[in-house]
Amino acid sequence: MTATPRRDRPPQGDGDTPPAIDALRLRRLNRWQAETLKEDLADLYVESSRARPGEEYRDREAFLRRLTGAIRQPGFAVLVAENTAFAACAYGFPLRREGTWWRGFDGPLPRSVEQLTASGHVFAITETLVHPHTDAPGLARRLQKRLLADHHASLGATLVDQADSAACDAFLSWGWQDIGAVRRPPDRSGLRPLRPSDAVVLRALVLPFGLGPRAAAHPDGLAHENRTQRPD
Repeated sequence: MTATPRRDRPPQGDGDTPPAIDALRLRRLNRWQAETLKEDLADLYVESSRARPGEEYRDREAFLRRLTGAIRQPGFAVLVAENTAFAACAYGFPLRREGTWWRGFDGPLPRSVEQLTASGHVFAITETLVHPHTDAPGLARRLQKRLLADHHASLGATLVDQADSAACDAFLSWGWQDIGAVRRPPDRSGLRPLRPSDAVVLRALVLPFGLGPRAAAHPDGLAHENRTQRPD
């Protein structure tokens, strides 16, 4: 299951001066570095998440499973913002051309999204984390746009838990567009067989990038269409 991205949150300082965006260094990690530093990335996840008391360990383990799975994907990339420690990160990978990442999409996939996926121009940003003590407005969007630019992507894609209204609102405020719902099995170790009612409803969000102002200004261009087709 694709992760639920997290949104920036206001600083909740404890007396320390939070780092501003111009004081942070952006650094891309390779696979070996991401594997070596995954415990530090998990710490960032726990500190930036909204886990209920007593669920931090389970959520941390789920994050590590997702990160491990993402690292194995072709084209995996992670970008971190740091000073003395990680302040934020975003990671993901290019979508496979056969479109398996969209499995569970409710209804026909918008034709433009299907075409861009089939042509290898869609990059999935599967996790976005910003430490709550980081006073750096726009940092999450900066990391996301840098990942898309580095991979020459025309479209960013992500899945957000429909129940996480704060994350959905954050992505929409950053220019992402909601194109529909995806149903996926829950992210769990599985002590019993899954039932249909266990499915998690995720919002499929896309971010046009490098497609020109018309695509960015007209969300309807990425909305449902009556039919889909592969590019010639």
